[in-house]
Amino acid sequence: MKHFPESELIINADGSCFHLHLRPEQLADKVILVGDPARVNTVAAHFDSIECEVQSREFHTITGTYKGKRITCQSHGIGCDNIDIVMNELDTLANIDYETRTEKPEHRTLTCVRIGTCGGLQPFTPTGSFVASVKSIGFDGLLNFYADRNKVCDLELEEAFKKHMNWNPIKGAPYVSIADAELINQIAQDDMVRGYTISCGGFYGPQGRVLRAEIADPDQNKKVESFEYNNLRICNFEMESSALAGLASLLGHRAMTCCMVIANRYAQEMNTEYKNSIDTLIQKVLDRI
Repeated sequence: MKHFPESELIINADGSCFHLHLRPEQLADKVILVGDPARVNTVAAHFDSIECEVQSREFHTITGTYKGKRITCQSHGIGCDNIDIVMNELDTLANIDYETRTEKPEHRTLTCVRIGTCGGLQPFTPTGSFVASVKSIGFDGLLNFYADRNKVCDLELEEAFKKHMNWNPIKGAPYVSIADAELINQIAQDDMVRGYTISCGGFYGPQGRVLRAEIADPDQNKKVESFEYNNLRICNFEMESSALAGLASLLGHRAMTCCMVIANRYAQEMNTEYKNSIDTLIQKVLDRI
C-alpha cells in the first residue's frame, strides 16, 4: 500500500489539507467551484443551512445544504495553477486516509461544477449568455506534467488545432481535456451554448489583448474564432476549465465548467456590472447539480 510522506501530502496541525485548510469531514460529494472568494458568499446565500466556513488566502469554503443536497462551495482564485492545488487537495480529502497517509480502499467520486466568467468569441455568444465547456484547450501546459495525460485528452483535436493555428512549439504543447459528458447534459440542458473553450495562462497576451506589449501572433484570435471541429466552434476564453476537466478525469472525478459571457471579444463589448446578473447561472447550477 502506497504511503504518502509529509513532504508530499502536507497536513496542517489541525488535520486539514495544506492550502485549503479543510478537514475530510467538511467536504461534500457535490462541489461548486468559483474563482472569486467573495462569490462563495453569493452561492451560500441560497443554502438552507451552513455547516462550516473556512478561509485561507484566496481559498474560501462554505459547506451547507440546498434543497436537501449537501454542497461544498470552494473558491480557487485565478488560473490553472490554482486548480492544480484545489483539485489535488480535494482529492486527498476524499481518497486518502489522513491518519495512515494511505489511499482509501474504496474510491470516492466528487462531482465538480465550476461557475465562472469568460470572454465570448462568436456572434452566438453575446454578453450575458451561458457557455458549457464540452472540451477545453489548455494553453497553460499544466496537464503535460502528469503521466497518462494522453488517456484523458482528445489527441486528434489537439493535432487539428495545432495545424490550424500553425502552432509555435516555443509556447509549449496545448492539450485538450474533456468534460464529463453526463454532467454536461445534466447542467447545460437546453439553455447553455455548448462548445470548445480555451484556457489561457494569462488575461492579456495569452488571450490576444494588446496594450503596451505587443503579442507574438497578432492573428491569434482570428484563427481561434475560425476553428471548427466536429461541428463545434471555440466559444470562449477563460483561465481554468482545461486543468479542472483534465485533473478530474485523471483522478476519477466528474467535472465541467459553465461560464457567463461578460465580454464579447468578437463584438468588442464588455459588461462590467456582471456581478448583478451571474446569480441566474448560480441558481441554475444549484438546482441541477
